[in-house]
Amino acid sequence: MKLAPLFHLSLPRRRESSNDYFKTGFPLNGGNDNGVEAPVSLLNYMFKRLYYFYVYIIASQRNGTLYIGVTNNLVRRVWEHKHDINEGFTKRYKVHKLVYYEVFEDINEAIYREKCLKKWYRKWKLRLIEKENPEWKDLYEELFG
Repeated sequence: MKLAPLFHLSLPRRRESSNDYFKTGFPLNGGNDNGVEAPVSLLNYMFKRLYYFYVYIIASQRNGTLYIGVTNNLVRRVWEHKHDINEGFTKRYKVHKLVYYEVFEDINEAIYREKCLKKWYRKWKLRLIEKENPEWKDLYEELFG
């Protein structure tokens, strides 16, 4: 199945002028050493405007088995975990309860945070959850009904 693109994008054209910049219609990210402004990457600009990225922790129960993941669609991803759509860890250990999440605008920051959290000691992860969600409520139900 072929999906239609969300936007029709054309490559920016070079504009001849004394300032020597690209005409993109997108904001410029400041000057470089020679005083010429460099254009923001079109894809970075679009993704920053279209997506948020989430690092999340789901649990089987209070102080139970934990799973840490990253996604650009928290509602869909937690729903998949809750309904055992994918084979794997969360289905095998019945890890379905969203107990913690963080929001990022940059995918690289989100991935870095996920990797850091996965390296943490278990007691650190439990403390993080307890600090933000002391009753271990299912945040999916509260946020998305």
